[in-house]
Amino acid sequence: MRIIVALVLAVAGLATLSGCTSMLPRGSQNSPSPFSSYGQAQAALEKIVPFQTATSQLKSLGFDPDGGSNVTRIPYPEVVARLVPYSGVPLDALDAGIRECILARSACQAYLFHFDQHDRRREGSFWADFFNVRRRTHITGWSMDALVVVTDGKVLFRNHGGQPQIDRTERQVNPLGPLQPAGESAGAVLLR
Repeated sequence: MRIIVALVLAVAGLATLSGCTSMLPRGSQNSPSPFSSYGQAQAALEKIVPFQTATSQLKSLGFDPDGGSNVTRIPYPEVVARLVPYSGVPLDALDAGIRECILARSACQAYLFHFDQHDRRREGSFWADFFNVRRRTHITGWSMDALVVVTDGKVLFRNHGGQPQIDRTERQVNPLGPLQPAGESAGAVLLR
């Protein structure tokens, strides 16, 4: 019991000396990326020109098909399923790069690149957060997925999507404060 009281007093002293909000947790989550913003990633992707950019040039533009945890190789059958979800569309109605990919069959493959940056900052009362009564987390950042379709050493098609600006707040209220997990566990036991 003395240890708990000493710990609470130490935290209270630190919170008083340094300001309560500076004691709240914060963090970030980033996928490996040469880009610091959505706009920068989009501008780099737009430098990839279908039927002109060689696959060997992708790495210098920030899209390394051979490295990193932010790239997924997509095989031909899945490429077709992604790019032509409705089989009733005539071949000549498709983008020229998609047509050439379909005609190249298994020589065609795609790379899906995922880049993101998220910053998390807890806001509000230190004591409400510390005792797990009320927590508010503000999340900012961006995320982007870029699809690059290639065959025979050249880019056939490129496209992208994502969230240029992430700005959201997560709120969590626990009326029982630090006892909330125990109450949830007891409720689960009673419901069995």
